[in-house]
Amino acid sequence: MIARLLIANRGEIALRIIHACREMGIESVAVYSDADAHAPHVAAADRAVAIGAAAAVRSYLSIANIIEAARASGADAVHPGYGFLSQSAGFADACAAAGLIFVGPPGAVHARMGSKIEARRLVAAAGVPVVPGETPADQSDAGVLRAIERVGLPVMIKASAGGGGKGMRRVDVAADIEQAVQAARREAAAAFGDGTLYAERLIESPRHVEVQVFADHHGRVVHLFERDCSVQRRHQKVIEESPAPTVAPELRAKLAAAAVSVARAADYRNAGTVEFLVSDGAFYFLEMNTRLQVEHPVTEQVTGLDLVRAQLLVAAGEPLPWSADAIAPRGHAIEARVYAEDPSRGFLPQAGRLDVYREPRLPGVRIDSGVIEGSEIPVRYDPLIAKVIATAESRPLAINRLVAALRAFEIGGVRTNIAFLIRILDHPAFRDAAIDTGFLDRHPEMWSGAPSGPPATDRSKPSSDRLKRVAYTERAGWDPWGAGARAAPARPRPAATPPAARPRPASGDNRSQIIAPMPATVIRLNVKPGDTVAKGDVLVLVEAMKMELPLRALNAARVAAVHCRAGDLVAADAPLIDLE
Repeated sequence: MIARLLIANRGEIALRIIHACREMGIESVAVYSDADAHAPHVAAADRAVAIGAAAAVRSYLSIANIIEAARASGADAVHPGYGFLSQSAGFADACAAAGLIFVGPPGAVHARMGSKIEARRLVAAAGVPVVPGETPADQSDAGVLRAIERVGLPVMIKASAGGGGKGMRRVDVAADIEQAVQAARREAAAAFGDGTLYAERLIESPRHVEVQVFADHHGRVVHLFERDCSVQRRHQKVIEESPAPTVAPELRAKLAAAAVSVARAADYRNAGTVEFLVSDGAFYFLEMNTRLQVEHPVTEQVTGLDLVRAQLLVAAGEPLPWSADAIAPRGHAIEARVYAEDPSRGFLPQAGRLDVYREPRLPGVRIDSGVIEGSEIPVRYDPLIAKVIATAESRPLAINRLVAALRAFEIGGVRTNIAFLIRILDHPAFRDAAIDTGFLDRHPEMWSGAPSGPPATDRSKPSSDRLKRVAYTERAGWDPWGAGARAAPARPRPAATPPAARPRPASGDNRSQIIAPMPATVIRLNVKPGDTVAKGDVLVLVEAMKMELPLRALNAARVAAVHCRAGDLVAADAPLIDLE
């Protein structure tokens, strides 16, 4: 059995794995970048090792740094979590070469299913339909463009190594192809360290249904039913639920059988997810995520199974702890992702300190989070605050519980998307399960409205003892049928004006400044002093929390001065460009 596990990740998934380790008597080792030195997962683990600078490529994406941390800590196994290196064949192989157990499929499986060409060939050979598309051998911009021309418009440009909606762009007209290819490549390289792209024909408004699979080293492959992840924004999942409300029993059986076939064809090991697009009764293989999913809690809630515990057992060579005929769903579970972002300003990611953070404690509600009151939401990483999962005997009751939990969630110091989530859950079309991947685009009224969580004024910092105490004792149990104490009612705090994301007046009546809307990295500067710009021109491209933000001219103007250059890390409200 595994004795000491290094967790090559951060935030809520690191805490989730630490919780499983504690139950199993396994020592846990956290890793952290300079930006995460005081993060809750660091305090909660039995040991913690620094792995480098705040930039992910120098810490959480550095295979050498993580392998060295495993050696230094005496770990005998590594869990990659999700994101970062979780789907890296090179990382899995490096762990094996270092004599470490990798909690996930071996490198060969990662490579097989991570290659879109190989995955599509393998899946098609197994008799599973695939979405038409092409991964060009020529990965230059021109090569990708030619592949797009062969696939035809409208098209989705996707990162070959991708996941989580990163490195994806929809293209409807030829004039947008070049810019979309470049943006997708930059985003993919930043998120995964791999800018390889492929093109896939766009299937309009399908449902996104995925099947959880699990395989051990003894020939057993099982499915744990499906999840519906159709409510998406910018190709990132917003709401996930199980069972899928629009999947009939016959289609459910076909999807499950196809997912098991894919896992067997891939010679899969450990936990994985097979994703499908479902449209007009037909389904198409989309991709296989060779890792644990962010939305795995909804499967745990309806099956009553601990997927992380099973991951650790299977990685240690044990057989699956349950058989296929013993797995049965019960009730309905639904998850919402609470992010530090401002929906009223184009979902601009937020960075800053959580002055107030009080999780709701309600019957049938589970919270998976990686923060506590006083935590910092850093600019370098995803702005996920928490996942809120509600479970009940029916879908309507599960939705009601989730809404009640979100209303009781107290967060201050940063803007959040909670009000946006509530608008989705309360929408009649969502209640009627009239959902697909175009749901939010068809209902723009849900994108507007005031953000949740105006900044609070309490700036007191919790002690390190409190960080440790909260991390150890306030992680809510995940019994789907248990009851918790009711949270205190939320207080009607005064609204606050968010940081500007538009030009502001500068010295002189005819001058304005383009300012940084939040702490960010300058990706590209498109102008120099003396240039003339038109309304809508992208003057500077910045990146924050793995998302690119183009800053545009609101009017025709002349560039008077430039205060930044590509590669600069700029503070919120920092002047970037003077216009006149």
